[in-house]
Amino acid sequence: MKVGILGSGGVAKALAGGFLKHGHEVMMGTRTPAKLMEWAAQSPEVSVGSFADAAAYGELVVLAVKGKAAAEALRSAGAKALAGKHVIDATNPTEDAPPVNGVLKFFTSLDESLMERLQREFTSANFVKAFNSVGVAAMVNPQFKGGKPTMFICGNSETAKKSVSGILDEFGWEVADMGSAEAARAIEPLCMLWCIPGFLRNDWMHAFKLLT
Repeated sequence: MKVGILGSGGVAKALAGGFLKHGHEVMMGTRTPAKLMEWAAQSPEVSVGSFADAAAYGELVVLAVKGKAAAEALRSAGAKALAGKHVIDATNPTEDAPPVNGVLKFFTSLDESLMERLQREFTSANFVKAFNSVGVAAMVNPQFKGGKPTMFICGNSETAKKSVSGILDEFGWEVADMGSAEAARAIEPLCMLWCIPGFLRNDWMHAFKLLT
């Protein structure tokens, strides 16, 4: 599969590595391609372009930018390039503010998620929330004593969620489908919970597990 990744930070790079590991082709899209030149030189199989280039290239698109930059990145990519495509939304609506006793601040409320905002604006794309509640070190084929961790996903398109679930299975995750886009109101705050041990105890190597 051809994958267009919008972003140039740690999450974008980690997911790019995962897609390459599992045989996919990757183009990284960024507002400033120079940011990725040194990294791309070490990964010659990855191409680099603009947000619009990556969105047009990808059969699957991954949104891996700061939450506050998410809508603008998608606008730069262009609604036409995103139309009909599955978009993995790995963003979180975090504020540019320090945590309070380990708790991050969000710019959304519990009555509206960032993914819902993005889905409303880009109606022809099929968003699936995933990869927002784990650190980069465990995104691809994580190894925990307790076995496979659980990735909580949601989205309005069953076809898109099935496709993303296949990717998550490749990447070594169990999948828990929480339903439609409204479920992102609960999934996005998992980022807050995941980060608390890191901020308080410098413990960043953990993940969630749903037991039934």
